[in-house]
Amino acid sequence: MSAPVRYDEYLQIDKILSAQQRISELKGRPAHDEMLFIIIHQVYELWFKQMLFELSRVLEIFNQAKVKDSELQTVVRALERINEIFRILVQQVTVLETMTPFDFLDFRNDLYPASGFQSLQFRILETQLGLAASKRVSFAGTSYINHLPPDQKLIIEKELTRPSLKEGLEKWLERTPFVSEGTFDFWKTYFTSVQTMFAEDMEMVRKNPRLNEEEKAQSIKRLESSLHQFKSLESDEEFEKLKTAGLFEFSRKATLSALFIMIYNHEPILHNPFQIMDHLQDLDESITQWRSRHAQMAHRMIGVKIGTGGSSGADYLHKTVTQQKLFSDFSNLSTFLIPRSKIPALPENIRKKMGFTDF
Repeated sequence: MSAPVRYDEYLQIDKILSAQQRISELKGRPAHDEMLFIIIHQVYELWFKQMLFELSRVLEIFNQAKVKDSELQTVVRALERINEIFRILVQQVTVLETMTPFDFLDFRNDLYPASGFQSLQFRILETQLGLAASKRVSFAGTSYINHLPPDQKLIIEKELTRPSLKEGLEKWLERTPFVSEGTFDFWKTYFTSVQTMFAEDMEMVRKNPRLNEEEKAQSIKRLESSLHQFKSLESDEEFEKLKTAGLFEFSRKATLSALFIMIYNHEPILHNPFQIMDHLQDLDESITQWRSRHAQMAHRMIGVKIGTGGSSGADYLHKTVTQQKLFSDFSNLSTFLIPRSKIPALPENIRKKMGFTDF
């Protein structure tokens, strides 16, 4: 029979509660709010550990040659958990903001050159999710990797050699079935519907008695511009222009498959794939909100001072809010959605394959 489990021993409470050592206290001028600062950041790191633990299972699933439908619900649940954790991280900033700028100044100089920028776990999280190097804000004029300690730099460089979630997603989306099967080619029917929709809209503008000729011409021009945007999905060459403009990171095949999933998300077999895409958009928003709150809090605490780690402080953090997006491909796809009434009907044989058995 195993020995009885004690709460404090199981959770190693002694180790956790003895891990808060105030530098200001060691220097003989204890700053009260340094305790809050330490605990907040330790809690962040614990949550980062849990998110990485959840993400490891998601990466394992998506890095398979084939992803089983039965495993997609596991991915959905993991992403839901990661999203909820990020919502907690956003709220946690509120607790840190009970510290005033003067309270922070009592111990801030003791922190040099340490910085939250040096959180290895968060850098791993960004890397495993698939944050592109081209989207990263430079740190003091160079890549962030150059500012990491040698041991951490090696860890990140190793992570960069492994497939990220974004890379696994791209390959998974490229394998989406039903898009083109037998004599059915969804994209031909989709683009026919798009062409018809814009032709009808233009005809309505031409016949609108409330518009003068100049207004009609302007409306037609806007519609033609929108139609051109839709047509940019039709060829690899035009699609590359969208990628160059930063609208998409995924391949054209993966992008079109993601749009297919969004359009037919009501079909049973696409429920989980759509949920995964939807949760990744939520995750992008949650990370952006967290970056934004962090930037606002830093501005409130230190104004425009240089960060303790050598960054431009609040200015650097504000840039990461707008630039370091992860899954904006899915949000940008909303540009190409069409009204439900215009969605091409699926052939009956394909619709049946996408359904569940009635019982």
